[in-house]
Amino acid sequence: MASIKYNPNGQKGKITYNSDIVSGIVVLSLQETEGIELVPSKSKGIKLCFEKEGIFVDISVIAHYGYKVPELAYRIQQNIKQMVESMTKYKIAKVDVHVQSVVFPEPAQHETSSEHEAVSEDADKKNN
Repeated sequence: MASIKYNPNGQKGKITYNSDIVSGIVVLSLQETEGIELVPSKSKGIKLCFEKEGIFVDISVIAHYGYKVPELAYRIQQNIKQMVESMTKYKIAKVDVHVQSVVFPEPAQHETSSEHEAVSEDADKKNN
């Protein structure tokens, strides 16, 4: 359980966030980042460490072919920082991004046998 003291109007008390809430915000920011997908694991490739300087985030993702990895990593860092800081008032100290692999598009299927048969029938009709 992580906590932060926050006095919006000089009120006394503190607001406490469960670390799962912060993790959920990180997942949300990753889902909104085009060109990546989460690592399929229980933790979704997310590690959070709450320190005095702020939250240290360690992310593992899978990149889609055709996207520039440095640009993806930068967008991930900016999205996480912006969303967590605006939704919780926590400060993000550091976001480390690990690209585990790249997903390539599946090769296009050639003509199916039914399409091939239709083309052959059309050719036979033209030849007769």
